[in-house]
Amino acid sequence: METVGVGVIGCGGMGRSLANGANAVEDIEVICVSDLQEKLAKTLADNLRTEYTTDYHELLGSDDIDAVLIASPPFLHAQMAVDAANAGKHIFSEKPMAPTLEDCDAMIDAASKNGVKLTIGLVCRYHATHSKVREIVHSGELGTPVNMMVHRIGGPWRGGHRTPWRLERAKSGGSLMEINAHEIDFMRWTCGDVKSVYAAGGQYVQEHTDYPDVVLASLNFENGAVGLLHSSHAAAVGGYGGRVDCENGSIYFPQIWGGDASIQIKPFEGEGRSIRIGDIKVPPPVQQEIRVFANAIRNDTTPPITGRDGRAAVEIALAAYQSVESGQPVTLPL
Repeated sequence: METVGVGVIGCGGMGRSLANGANAVEDIEVICVSDLQEKLAKTLADNLRTEYTTDYHELLGSDDIDAVLIASPPFLHAQMAVDAANAGKHIFSEKPMAPTLEDCDAMIDAASKNGVKLTIGLVCRYHATHSKVREIVHSGELGTPVNMMVHRIGGPWRGGHRTPWRLERAKSGGSLMEINAHEIDFMRWTCGDVKSVYAAGGQYVQEHTDYPDVVLASLNFENGAVGLLHSSHAAAVGGYGGRVDCENGSIYFPQIWGGDASIQIKPFEGEGRSIRIGDIKVPPPVQQEIRVFANAIRNDTTPPITGRDGRAAVEIALAAYQSVESGQPVTLPL
């Protein structure tokens, strides 16, 4: 197989990003796009000079389509992925994988049963800061990680982001899934699997949602390291950054991107160094996540990001929600 034909399900902001990303990757052709809102589908199709439909089942019936990129609201991912697998299409699903573990398992089982690839859009693995921090940790130059802290904080949902499905945890997964799937995955990718979660938080500012707008989640990793995720919609001064402390030194990244943001690496003994994030050369992340997915299809290999990875991020988020509600630590697996 040379050219991989793809269909895009969901033509909102994320669907447009994936479709344009796929269109820019060599040997990938966007065959058709689909959305219930015909205007969105037609506009994207016109921009890409391709076909559109308002019924994704029609898209799944095309022999020219090898794989689908699913960018619908999270509560729709599972059914669309199962339908795609049953149609013999490989599956790229945006994060969060699904709001429930039952739906995640249905996606994994359908892909396995039908012999198709399944990957989840945890795109931050391809961003400069995330990939470099993980690379440094796994190089062993600073020894074993003992602590990782990440904050991603901002204000309430506003404007076009304040869509009805995003305000309901059953449909979006809430902030810990719909936004922080990236940070949870980053921490797990860097420090390994999580064995327990203890979280505190609540709903303080965002009145129109049914999930916490502030969560401080403490993660206990199987390797003995500890982590802290600060998730917030209650911050007038936002931020995105963190640190990893290891046995022999620290990695500090106060900003993930922007301006003169840098990663500082400082051992306890000897000189440290600083890496300007803008100097780290990586391919455009959305294009790269689609490229490696297409390569896994061509080469019949397992995608670097699997359904298990997507499910793990959902499980950790669910454990954090349970801990906020109970006031008690939650042991994994759920």
